[in-house]
Amino acid sequence: MHTAMLTTNAPGMIAEKLRAAGLRPTRQRMALAKILFSGGDRHVSAEELHQEACAATVLVSVATVYNTLNQFKAAGLLREVAIEGDRSYFDTNTSNHFHFYSEKDGRLFDFGTENLEIKGLPPVPEGMEIDRIDVIVRLKGSRR
Repeated sequence: MHTAMLTTNAPGMIAEKLRAAGLRPTRQRMALAKILFSGGDRHVSAEELHQEACAATVLVSVATVYNTLNQFKAAGLLREVAIEGDRSYFDTNTSNHFHFYSEKDGRLFDFGTENLEIKGLPPVPEGMEIDRIDVIVRLKGSRR
């Protein structure tokens, strides 16, 4: 499910999409979903979302933000992009795409799959299949 369908500020539409994903539209989920999905596709860390919630006078703890992001991820509304051991971003674009990561400023940028080829993968273990392939291309400043 691609989350572009959630791009709305209408509380009724947000509640409907949360219910369709199997989530009860609580006040906190509704408020965080509005912040997450009202501006189109984006990448956000739990800490960034917590800061945005505080700025919007949404009273939630960091733990609630983490829990909600993980619930949204489990429901297919978000995709988690792990950068370092404990550094993760949540992507509102759940379609098949890859990322550039700027190490200088910690930002993710999407890039499509249309011209990318992945070759030479080892055989998949018996009884398993490939779900998806995540590609993160790390960027740093050039030495010009």
